[in-house]
Amino acid sequence: MPEKKRFVVLGLGSFGTALAKRLSQNGCRVTGVDADRERVEDLKQILYEAVIADVTERTALQELSLDQTHTVFISLGEKENITPSVLATLHARELGAKRIIVKGLNQDHGKILRALGVERVVFPEQEIAVELADRIIWPNVLDFVPIDPEYSFVEIAVPDSLMGRTLQESNLRRDFNVWVIGVKDVLTGKLSLFPDASFRLGDDQLLVVVAKQSDLVRLREIK
Repeated sequence: MPEKKRFVVLGLGSFGTALAKRLSQNGCRVTGVDADRERVEDLKQILYEAVIADVTERTALQELSLDQTHTVFISLGEKENITPSVLATLHARELGAKRIIVKGLNQDHGKILRALGVERVVFPEQEIAVELADRIIWPNVLDFVPIDPEYSFVEIAVPDSLMGRTLQESNLRRDFNVWVIGVKDVLTGKLSLFPDASFRLGDDQLLVVVAKQSDLVRLREIK
């Protein structure tokens, strides 16, 4: 039986708590840490480990074996005070954390975190707002998964203008610079991975594609 992945969440505010709960529900070993006793007590029955500690103190983080975790998530501070987040990030780096993902508080905070070498800075409110706006504008986009700042995976309903055409006839690669890696049948849920050029598109199908954000914008506009 494979060993469960271990994660540490530093800061159990609304974002940190939601993250820790979900990781735990997904079968991971999650250690949640916060200086607020009430927050920690609320999660004791859910997480693998719930710890009361000031995560800006290096000595407190030394007890968590951060170098043996899959990822350290840091969700600390308010917009006017980035110091706790920066200190926790600095200590986590020095203590050997292999992968660090931090909730950003503002753009300057994000620049500092990237200079410290964190893998990713997350701005939850901005990312949710962008995703919501995209879904409203392009209702044919069923799922959207960013891979990095440039590329994303997208599930998109086959546009009416492409129905009945083969992938070769659709010219998606040539005209839109997108790679079709799968076609999913909505009714049966069957996924055809890496379909060949002769695959014919029809109703009740979703295209699973990967492309740059700029190219996806053009793809979404196909009628």
